[in-house]
Amino acid sequence: MKTYNNRHTLSGILMKLVIYLIMVSAYSSCKKERQSDNNEDEIVSPTTGTRTQFTLDSVFLYAKQIYLWNDVLPDYSAFRPRERYANSQSEISAFRNELFDISQFKVNQATGKPFEISNYSNVPKYSYLQLGRNGSSARAGIVNDAAILANRIIRSEDKVIAYIALGSFPQLNNIKSKLDQIFDEAAIDKPKYLILDLRSNGGGYVETAEYVANLIAPSLLNRRTMYSEEFNPTLQNGKATILRHQPYLDEKGKTVMYNGRMATLADVDYTEVGNTYKFNKKGSLESIQDIYVVVSGRTASASELLISCLKPYFNVKLIGEKTYGKPVGFFAVNIDQYSVYLSSFLIKNAQSWSDYFNGMKPDLNIIMPNNPILGDPEEPCLKATLALINGMIQIQPEKSGSILKRRSNATPMLVNSMDSIGMIENRLKLRR
Repeated sequence: MKTYNNRHTLSGILMKLVIYLIMVSAYSSCKKERQSDNNEDEIVSPTTGTRTQFTLDSVFLYAKQIYLWNDVLPDYSAFRPRERYANSQSEISAFRNELFDISQFKVNQATGKPFEISNYSNVPKYSYLQLGRNGSSARAGIVNDAAILANRIIRSEDKVIAYIALGSFPQLNNIKSKLDQIFDEAAIDKPKYLILDLRSNGGGYVETAEYVANLIAPSLLNRRTMYSEEFNPTLQNGKATILRHQPYLDEKGKTVMYNGRMATLADVDYTEVGNTYKFNKKGSLESIQDIYVVVSGRTASASELLISCLKPYFNVKLIGEKTYGKPVGFFAVNIDQYSVYLSSFLIKNAQSWSDYFNGMKPDLNIIMPNNPILGDPEEPCLKATLALINGMIQIQPEKSGSILKRRSNATPMLVNSMDSIGMIENRLKLRR
């Protein structure tokens, strides 16, 4: 028979009670909100109800403040979450159905379909809810077991080409030394061309994708904008008051003191200036001018971020199939025993481009082969890419209005984004 220490048992009960009270206070604190266009107070949600009803209320109330497209969400009285999902098969089904409905309000005018439409019934393309409370403010996408799948130097005709296949972006500490090694080895041969194979890379840690960008970029890009994150006006203006009930945690999952009290997610800097990231050169590779990226429908999130942030500065060509299309990010909020990830910010490159909700189209379409031997010059995607580099395949010139800018052959391929514009989980930073 198992025995338990009464003090530990009582501590566990008290902790659960505290978490529940925090949850309830979050709902109660949102009992009334001031309408932006008049002086009337609107009743937002009841202060009594079941645990399930409170959670239904809370999912919607958080979305009203932190969802990227919160401007199109109806009032609580019109949405009526308690009534709308009263007959759901299970509690978690009710919450997930609610999240899906919230995600379908904003329509992409270019397609006439919601931004979060997906290939799966009642499943948003980006936002999601899962059982279990998130323990930190870090975010990641899909991380495969293998990160560096292949790398080599290819000499084709008179050209020196670096080939690197990355299967995911795991935590930087777990891969940094290996990335440093393969990029420094490539630098010895001074390749002008880089083939980056991201066909199976579903993303991962944004910090790692940034590090790869800094390994590729030359030193002259230091302090140039890599990308920025744009939150909704409610967050940018510090008016997401419901976040006062979400503790701010550091990278180790520990609470942080801020102005003499425990920091909350309401203390985070959500301005675009505070969420703009710049190049900071790493490694010794300085010679890359043309980048060819092998992509597929599995290329998503941080992989697309990497492609996007390189586009303003390099001649970038995509080979393969259309990417997944995820120019948005999020951070977790804990509601009762669930973690909710609402699309909360738009990812923009140095030219403010973010319009790849439907995926990035390849410049050269190649059907993905089954079980390819990565790095083999005869592998269909790599073979086509080498033919493209050697001029054996021609791509039609880009239409006017393209976000990419070109220079004549007499000048470097790098584009000065400062001249052109004048200026995938967020690493949340407290306001200074």
